Amino acid sequence: MANQRYEAFLNVAETGSFKEAAQAMGYTQAGVSYLVNALEKELDCLLFVRDYGGVHLTAEGAQLLPWIQDVSNAERRLSARIGEVRHLEAGTVHVTTFTSTAIQWLPGIAKAFSAAHPSIELKITLDDDQEELEKMLWRGDADCGFVVAPLTRKLHVIHLRQDPLLVALPANHPLAGATYFPFDHMAEEPYIRLKSGRFSEIDAYFKQVGVEPRMRFNIDSDYAVMSMVSEGLGYSMLPGLILRDAPFPLAVLPPETPTERKVGIALQSMDAASAATRAFIDVARTWIDRAYAQ
Repeated sequence: MANQRYEAFLNVAETGSFKEAAQAMGYTQAGVSYLVNALEKELDCLLFVRDYGGVHLTAEGAQLLPWIQDVSNAERRLSARIGEVRHLEAGTVHVTTFTSTAIQWLPGIAKAFSAAHPSIELKITLDDDQEELEKMLWRGDADCGFVVAPLTRKLHVIHLRQDPLLVALPANHPLAGATYFPFDHMAEEPYIRLKSGRFSEIDAYFKQVGVEPRMRFNIDSDYAVMSMVSEGLGYSMLPGLILRDAPFPLAVLPPETPTERKVGIALQSMDAASAATRAFIDVARTWIDRAYAQ
């Protein structure tokens, strides 16, 4: 980022700590403090309140945050374009993702991408709230990201895979060997819900088939859900991706009416995407095609 003062401001705002911001930037804490102080002096306003509980944006800082984010994103895109004009393969690709793709796909994709494009830096943000992921892509805070269709914002989406939604049961459940998990059991047995922000394709499925599950727990961790299911505290319904190589003893079977979710990569526009972003998408598509062809 060309403007180090903006970078320091954004990192402190995100982490709420000069120390953590310094670690993220590879600077000393004093160096980050100097950059923020210089920006405050330039803008002639106080951006942060410093106290023992951490660092908090002032009203002025909160108002300026989206504007500084826009300027920083524009600088990043400009830097990528300059590299392309000079026929240099360099820059950064900022990718957003959610837990299941981060675990099952991203390590292999990142390895293949780094091998093919060693001079391009890969930055990754993990968030299981798709509304937040879409917002980052819409604003340009990230270059591309893994998403589940449908989206609420008008982003360009490249379809990757159909991912089945499956029922997870304790390994010793009476229906562990059944062909499917019946609707009447879905309604009667305790349900452990994976909390995932505003949108949940699993909630939509229950509504579609007319089942109102008897929710026992509402948890925002995939692994906590699987652990509780394995201990016999109820059943859950989870994406097939997260259930691959599950670290807990589980029985997995489809619901009475099978269903899938559409997983893809979203970005603002393919035409406006940097060469580095397009290269990441090409590597991701190739890696996924090969992984599922085996």
